[in-house]
Amino acid sequence: MNARLKSNLEVAGIYLVFGIMTIIIVYPIIWAIGMSLNSSTSFYSSSIIPENWSLDHYKWLFTDPNSDYLNWYKNSMIVSGASAIFSVIMTSLVAYAFSRYNFVGKKSGLYTFLILQMFPAMMAMVALYILLNLVGLLDTLTGLILIYVGGQIPFNAWLVKGYLDTIPRELDESARIDGAGHLTVFLRIIMPLAKPILAVVALFNFMNPLFDFLLPSIILQSSENYTLALGLFNFINDQFSNNFTRFAAGAILIAAPVAILYLFLQRYLISGLTAGGTKG
Repeated sequence: MNARLKSNLEVAGIYLVFGIMTIIIVYPIIWAIGMSLNSSTSFYSSSIIPENWSLDHYKWLFTDPNSDYLNWYKNSMIVSGASAIFSVIMTSLVAYAFSRYNFVGKKSGLYTFLILQMFPAMMAMVALYILLNLVGLLDTLTGLILIYVGGQIPFNAWLVKGYLDTIPRELDESARIDGAGHLTVFLRIIMPLAKPILAVVALFNFMNPLFDFLLPSIILQSSENYTLALGLFNFINDQFSNNFTRFAAGAILIAAPVAILYLFLQRYLISGLTAGGTKG
């Protein structure tokens, strides 16, 4: 087998794998879009290509008095937006301290962050439930936001620290020679250079609460506090158990804010993901 034929077979194999993965990813999305445009409400009578397509399900989500979809959407935007903002703030401060300063317990703290990532979130569910109940934040969006922000610090701190380690320390030293303090160096020199990795952190921490079902199902108990994932599950599980087409319409609309944020942060994402893993 000559080198040219071998190269062509390798390329064909790569494209074959990509094609299979594309089908696996795109097929459920096409089905969801098709279901959302079907005029019926039954799952079994729906088709991937609607014969008589309709936007009635989308209209129902926003106009029907029996639908709490808008309230769930608002709750999800509050939780996701607050989690993204506070995660960026907390993570940047923690990562900057571990990247730029030497202090007692630095290595132990980094190893602790690394070990914490090895345990699944399910292990802490009971403890988190008890903790929020003790401080009176059970069944509140505030409690849910605090859990998301705190739970992501170990992973985000490692990611951002690896990126900050690639920024030359000479920049810090030059700024301090010119009279800049620690806060000035952090805000005016390090943070502008760290925009790519902070964009990654913001996107990940915005998406996680938006699609998470397990944690809200444990913490949130009142229907008015539900997030989209929890609300849509109960949307078909309880009162509207046969309403799969409206469920599909509601699920499709979840992707809108993620797509908008991705397009806004797109120029930062590739460089942030690649550079963040170069050092640790």
